[in-house]
Amino acid sequence: MEAKIKEPSGGPFDLIVVGGGAAGFFCALSAAEVNPDLRILVLDGGKKVLRKVRISGGGRCNLTHHCFDPKELSERYPRGGRQLRGAFHHFQPKDTIEWFSKRGVATKTEADGRMFPVSDCSQSVIDCLEKSAREARVEVWTESKVREIDPPEAGNPWSIKLGDGRVEKTEKLCLAMGSLAHSGLVQIIENLDHQVVPLVPSLFAFNLKNHPMKDLSGISVPLARVRILPKSPYREGPLLITHRGLSGPAILKLSAWEARDLHERGHRFLVEVNWLGGEDRESLGSMIRNLREKRATSKLGSNPLGELPKRLWARILERAGISDDRTWAHLPKSEEEKLIANLVACELEVDGKTTNKDEFVTCGGVSLKEVDFRTMESKVHSGLYYAGECLDLDGVTGGFNFQAAWTTGRIAGSAIASAV
Repeated sequence: MEAKIKEPSGGPFDLIVVGGGAAGFFCALSAAEVNPDLRILVLDGGKKVLRKVRISGGGRCNLTHHCFDPKELSERYPRGGRQLRGAFHHFQPKDTIEWFSKRGVATKTEADGRMFPVSDCSQSVIDCLEKSAREARVEVWTESKVREIDPPEAGNPWSIKLGDGRVEKTEKLCLAMGSLAHSGLVQIIENLDHQVVPLVPSLFAFNLKNHPMKDLSGISVPLARVRILPKSPYREGPLLITHRGLSGPAILKLSAWEARDLHERGHRFLVEVNWLGGEDRESLGSMIRNLREKRATSKLGSNPLGELPKRLWARILERAGISDDRTWAHLPKSEEEKLIANLVACELEVDGKTTNKDEFVTCGGVSLKEVDFRTMESKVHSGLYYAGECLDLDGVTGGFNFQAAWTTGRIAGSAIASAV
């Protein structure tokens, strides 16, 4: 979408949205849907809008998640879940699917619940949003960085000063610029007397110290349980061994829920991995006793437990100090205990993190205590609204962060249109 900026616009806008991402576009489009006569402007500092939509899900755009119960859905958000629970009663994944379907973007659900456009191409989503903006006569200005925001005084509108010196006026303002980590707007928000909860990384992979499984890079298990030692809650899901360490949904979930604690530790800690997911020490002990009887003469090396890949099984035997030529009948109790420990409580030392810079997610942002989630309006300034990831809310991987953007953008836009 081309920028349309040459001269200051003259009279005030009804609504200016700062941020041309998912939340910003949805706020603008929702406001225009409620009141088509509004004069609406979306400002974005980049050369292109909807950049995160473009690259998410490997370029396929994980639009949302197949979860239609607001309570269950809200439990996928380490921060902001309580506030979003009520918001999801107003706009949830079912509504997102319907909105895009009406505009020609059909969706599909994958086995893990993630939802994508049938086209498997994020451009379908971008084209839909940009076309909707054109049809609603929403103005979109790119390369328009906000340098200063002045609240209304004596009945005057909001004043937005841009990087090139131009000043735009608006009756209502929505800040929806995505993560504040790289926006340069933290100081501007704090100048508006809003508290910004410190920003720290969320959704990241773990780097392993002296990576003991580097040669197993690319191997995955369908269901693992992981936790941070000594006592974080377990998280589960598929797990992937990478050339740097551990990744996959189980690890990303864990990193999201423990983001602040891991940041305070400098991302150096011990992670415990249960490679067999649903098994525990007792059930595994029973499984091994059964193997002693039914496969007494079979060698351990040729009999991986559960759905473990053979190369990973061989490494677990090696870490337990067990020869792969050992038969189940001749497995000593001491070695059995080491084997069980390496299968369900494998301790690995983490020394750093790896984030996908394009799909970077942070926790932290505008304090949720200062925003009314019924309208997304600031409790500090009348006429100021927030939407999306600039708030101190974030979800686990799987389309949940986009859903929060659609939901908060929808509520903000609808409330603004009704208030103008």
